[in-house]
Amino acid sequence: MIAGKDTRLIAALTALGLALALASLSLGPVALSWQEVLGGLWGNGAPADVVIVRELRLPRTILAIMIGAILALAGAALQGLMRNPLAAPDVLGAPGAAAFGAVLAISTGLADALSLALPIAAIAMALASVAALLALAGPQAGILTLLLAGLALSSLAGALISLTLNLAPSLYATLEITFWLLGSLEDRSFRHVAIAAPFMALAAGLLLATRRPLAALSLGEDVARSSGIDLARLNRLTLAGVAAGVGASVAVAGVIGFIGLVVPHLVRPLVGHDPARVHVPAMIAGADLLLAADCLVRLVPANAELHIGVVTALIGVPFFIWLVLDRRRNADLAVGTGAQS
Repeated sequence: MIAGKDTRLIAALTALGLALALASLSLGPVALSWQEVLGGLWGNGAPADVVIVRELRLPRTILAIMIGAILALAGAALQGLMRNPLAAPDVLGAPGAAAFGAVLAISTGLADALSLALPIAAIAMALASVAALLALAGPQAGILTLLLAGLALSSLAGALISLTLNLAPSLYATLEITFWLLGSLEDRSFRHVAIAAPFMALAAGLLLATRRPLAALSLGEDVARSSGIDLARLNRLTLAGVAAGVGASVAVAGVIGFIGLVVPHLVRPLVGHDPARVHVPAMIAGADLLLAADCLVRLVPANAELHIGVVTALIGVPFFIWLVLDRRRNADLAVGTGAQS
């Protein structure tokens, strides 16, 4: 049951998302007013406005909402499962592995022959990556173990991507893969929405089903077991949900990092640090953040549009450094307090 405070938070985040979606539909080489955007959406505006809004910008806006929401949800679920604030898909190597699967599908021509080859390859590699992480680090791993395991898996994925690029059949294919890896929502269509939507819907269903079990797990494994929680099933649900969501995101937009790390941290203090209450607000906030980043890439003056993966990295890296320094400061304070006592 959603508390009144949570309802107000969700309503505020949703209102912000609607405003950002309207801004996303209005921004581009041809600037449109909000009246022209609404006319284009309803189909009663100028024919050019209808084409621009419905065919060119609406799929991009929908994808930004879907991808931001699922990446934030995956981050919240992983942090709850690992009981570790640094356990996000991008930190733990899942996007890199998904990117390798997608690059492999592109370079071998499978993506051209079969439209579902790209998301299936990305999801399969993301699943393998998260499974390998759990096997290497274990469900109760500390921060250092998680970072080392994630670094190893990310490095392996990066090396395999580089190898695939070196073996690419042509320079054009190499450039196409390289630009795709930077992450972008430019020139996306409803075909991309249709490819990603089933996998993201599956991922959202699986990850939202972990809300109550993760709340019990936050009190310890013994408490979770005594509450009737099947921890092995919880691991499988989270693993499958993260793999499907991250894989589908990477398949249609390339690598967009740090949404899954940043957003749960922003939302958690607003819901009392309750894992069961983080998921839904995090989804909406993740959609808001990616919509804002997508608006930003179209506002920055440049010869070519900035890649959205670059923008989210520029946001996420300083946040990650701040998070590490904050935890270090808290650890130092704890040591100092212990020494005084």
